[in-house]
Parts: sequence; structure tokens; C-alpha cells
Amino acid sequence: MRYCLPPFFLLFLSFSLQAFPADTSAPVFIGSRLELFADAAMIASLENLQHLPAVPVHRETVLSFDRPREGRYSGYVTVLQDGDSYRMYYRGSPVIGKDGSSSEVTCYAESKDGIHWKKPEDNIILSDQPPYSHNFSPFINTRPGAPLSERYLAVAGKEVSGLSSFSSSDGIDWVMKDEAIITDGKFDSQNLAFWSEAEQCYVCYFRTWSEGGYQGYRWVSRSTSPDFIHWSATEEMSAGDAPPEHIYTNQTFPYFRAPHIYIALAARFMPGRRIVSETEAKALGVEKGYFNDCSDNVLMTSRGGNRYDRCFMEGFVRPGIGLENWTSRTNYPAWGIVATSDTELSFYVQHNYGQPTARIDRYTLRTDGFASIRGDYQGGILTTVPLIFSGDDLYVNLSTSAAGSLRAALVDLEGKSFDGFSLEDCEEIFGNSIEKQLRWKEDRSCAPLAGQPLRILFEIRDGDLFAFQFK
Repeated sequence: MRYCLPPFFLLFLSFSLQAFPADTSAPVFIGSRLELFADAAMIASLENLQHLPAVPVHRETVLSFDRPREGRYSGYVTVLQDGDSYRMYYRGSPVIGKDGSSSEVTCYAESKDGIHWKKPEDNIILSDQPPYSHNFSPFINTRPGAPLSERYLAVAGKEVSGLSSFSSSDGIDWVMKDEAIITDGKFDSQNLAFWSEAEQCYVCYFRTWSEGGYQGYRWVSRSTSPDFIHWSATEEMSAGDAPPEHIYTNQTFPYFRAPHIYIALAARFMPGRRIVSETEAKALGVEKGYFNDCSDNVLMTSRGGNRYDRCFMEGFVRPGIGLENWTSRTNYPAWGIVATSDTELSFYVQHNYGQPTARIDRYTLRTDGFASIRGDYQGGILTTVPLIFSGDDLYVNLSTSAAGSLRAALVDLEGKSFDGFSLEDCEEIFGNSIEKQLRWKEDRSCAPLAGQPLRILFEIRDGDLFAFQFK
């Protein structure tokens, strides 16, 4: 797996990655899968281009924690899309107390569009089972052949109980399936699991600490299982050369349009970094010191195994204007990214934690638009790593200005264009499209080049390239 350069090194290079040696990388078989620029796995070099994270758009408040058993300490939110239905699960916790106490419950809300949410009259689906409502995190079980009784699975638990599993046929009525399926972890956060189509196993990501015990940095480890019963030994995640940070919730999830890429909209916690005074906290209604820290969230990715890529150390969603956005443990993203139209992704962020106004807001991105390769008016060249594709034609997700453009060339591993597939042969395209076909002279099909190692050169001028795919 290719490592991302640290941001300070990218800055030193004026946002220009230097080319990897042409003959040292084995070609990556991408077939006809969608490849995003959420990470740098497809990038060999950039010339006068920037690799930039997206800027999510804040939309609206979708849910307030305003019921008696919800309250200001509600959190650890999960959002699932199941066909035409959307489901939201979260901890209800009106008073501060010991994690995993009997005062905590698991709550539920639902939506038909991911935008307008409602709570059933009785929206408590799990209670009186401490410590499991502290961090109950369900998922839709997509393993082929899974029984209906296990249509939904969940993990929950604390260090004292271990991480246990639950199952459900409808996502509402839950039965504890197995006690303590994983015990080598601290679990003092939102732990999560899912079936990985790419790795052909269940994977579970959970809280550990970088120096063991509760020492060092809050961090993430993982375990895998073929059957959700027998789990591998705990393996700590790596972030390469990225500087260590407190990652409170990891929120790792296979992106549904490219399930070989895991997106992690993780909560970054900054203990002791305080902007709110005691007087200001009192005016906000903040209790018991929940103003002595601040937090935001960051974009991490993984392509399986025990590695996160941290191409972008910068905050993904910055805290908003107003001191209410700078209290402890606010700005934590929910686990889950859903489609709310053919061109829009939605994710959800918890705001005003520890305050009477605690709530969840929706944010949006363009489809596939976690990050992009951006060219200025002068333009530049992206060269991909060596790859092998299958399919007939090349499609891109792009956005340009009215004056901008994109062209592509297909070249051999020495950089020579294949006959008829040079930049000059490519029809210039521009516009704003999730899926736009590239065409070469005489409407040449890419099919004759399928199955052999090559690189793609993308020329981008005053525009952004988000993803590409052969099909």
C-alpha cells in the first residue's frame, strides 16, 4: 500500500508529489472498480496540481436530543441506509455518570430521505442492559448467505464486559448473540464492525490506547472474523509517519460505491485545549468541566489491513462560529455515510455536546467527493501508478470552471502514449458531472488496452478530478 507524504513535506514541495520510479511498483489490478482520490493510492506524481480534501456543506439540524431519556450527553450515533429507509441509533444519556450505567439507553429514529427524521412514540430499543447502551453500534449484515435472524448485527460493551454481539431481524428487537467476542481492548468509545466485501470477512475497529492501559493517545485497533464468533488477535492500526493524535471515534466504513476503500470520518480530540472560560461555560449551561477540551473531525482512509492513510491532517469539518461549538466532545461525526440523491452524500455531526441544545446536524458532499486533484488556470498533470483495467471506456467525476478542462492519455510504463490515446488525441471535456465519458479521436474504445499494465495521464485545468472508472 502506498504511503501518503506528510502535509509539511507536501508544502515544501509546493504541492507537487515527485514521481515514483517507473519500474519498482507492481501494477495494481483495478478492473472496472471506481477509484477515488480520497487517498493517494492511485497517484504516482503530480505536476502543478494539488491533492485537497473537500469542504463539506453544512445543511440543517435533523434531530434534537430532547426526550427525557435522551439529553445533553447523548451520542455515539450510527446512521444506516437500508434500501429506501434510513435508520439512526444513538445513546440516550440525560445525566453525567459512570460510562455504562443503567441510566443509559439506546434510542432510534428513522427517515425516508435522510433529511427529515422522526422518532417513534417509544424510541427506546435497548435499556436495562448495562453497559451495552453506552456504545451500542449496529450495522446491516451484508455477508452472502447470512440468515434473516442476523439481518442486523451490533457490537457493544466496555472493558469490564468485553465487546459483545447482538443480532436482529428488523433492527428494532435485539437479542444478545455472543458475550465477549473480543476482550483485548479498552472499548471506551464507539466501537464498530461490518462485513468487508473486499477482505471477505467481518472487521471490527475498536478503542485501544497507544501505550497500553489508558496511557498515551486514544487510538484504534482491529480484529477480523469469518463468522462473527471467532475473532483474530487484536492488531493495532498504523498511520505511517503521521504525528500521533487522539482519535476518539474512528467511524471506519466501506464506501458503498467503492467498497475496497474504507472512509473514516474520525473524531479528533484535543484534551486540555480550551477556549471557553468557566463563566462562558456556565452561560452555555455546560456542566462538570465539559468545556476544558475541544475537538473536530478528520478524514482518514484505509484499503484493508492494519493501515490508515492520513493524507490530510487538517480538520475536515471545523468547529463553527460561537463558543457553543468549542466545548468538550462536540463535533463528533456519526458512523455512516449515505446517499441522499444521485449527486449528494450526507453525513451527520453531533453538536453542542454537554449542553441543553445538544443535537445532530447534516452535512453534504458531492458523490465520491471526499477529496480531489485540483488544477489551477495554468493546469497540470496527474500520473497514476501502474494499473491494469478491464472495460471499454474511461469515465471521470469532475468539476471545472467555464474556462477549465480535462484530457487524458493512456501511456505505457515508460511514459509513451499508446497509438491513438495521447493527450492530443483526447477530446477536451469540461463541466460538472458525476460520470462523464472521455473520448479519443475516431471514438476509440479502450478495450484493446484492457489487461495490460499502463498509466493514465490526466491533464486538469481550472478544475477538480474526484474519481475515475473504466467500464
